[in-house]
Amino acid sequence: MQSRTILRDTDERADSPELRLKYVARFEKLLRRPQAQEVLEILRRYGRDCIPIPRKTERQYWSVSCLPSTPGKALVRVNANWMELFALYADGEGIRAKFLVHLSDFTTDHSLERAQVDISFLERSAAMPEDVGYFFPRGEDIFGIKVRGCRSIGKFLATRRVLRAIRAFNLTHMNRGRNAYQASHCYSLADYMLAH
Repeated sequence: MQSRTILRDTDERADSPELRLKYVARFEKLLRRPQAQEVLEILRRYGRDCIPIPRKTERQYWSVSCLPSTPGKALVRVNANWMELFALYADGEGIRAKFLVHLSDFTTDHSLERAQVDISFLERSAAMPEDVGYFFPRGEDIFGIKVRGCRSIGKFLATRRVLRAIRAFNLTHMNRGRNAYQASHCYSLADYMLAH
């Protein structure tokens, strides 16, 4: 999580031709959207920087869905175990992101006190303070962060403290057991996430 040790990943990826074909039409539909290039750019960064040993853990411990049919109209969604980790949505011609993290990583005193959210840090982590917002999903140590615009999402993902928090949350949920969303894994999107 501190990026001091490089965990050994694998060069080979498991593949499922049937599952790959199942979501090709959704992937092609996503590519026709005006936000497609921004989505792929952010997903590449998220896959590279936020998921531990992503090739070895693909589908079994995390998955990415393309235009999922669940509420909210996400363009893409990354899940682990039973938890949504990250999602991208259309925002006019641009995009907005939703990150789920541990609340204690974003409070001034590392507590679970909602009143202690480090708003100043959140605002500094985006290109413009108004591009970031937050919410409190159900769960004791869960915190939701919304970031608007590719530039602000990029800055957010480049902030060391943010990356540590995202990795910690992702690892927590990957360690809880096998991914419940394996059947909705979009290999075409994962190809972009795992391209180095």
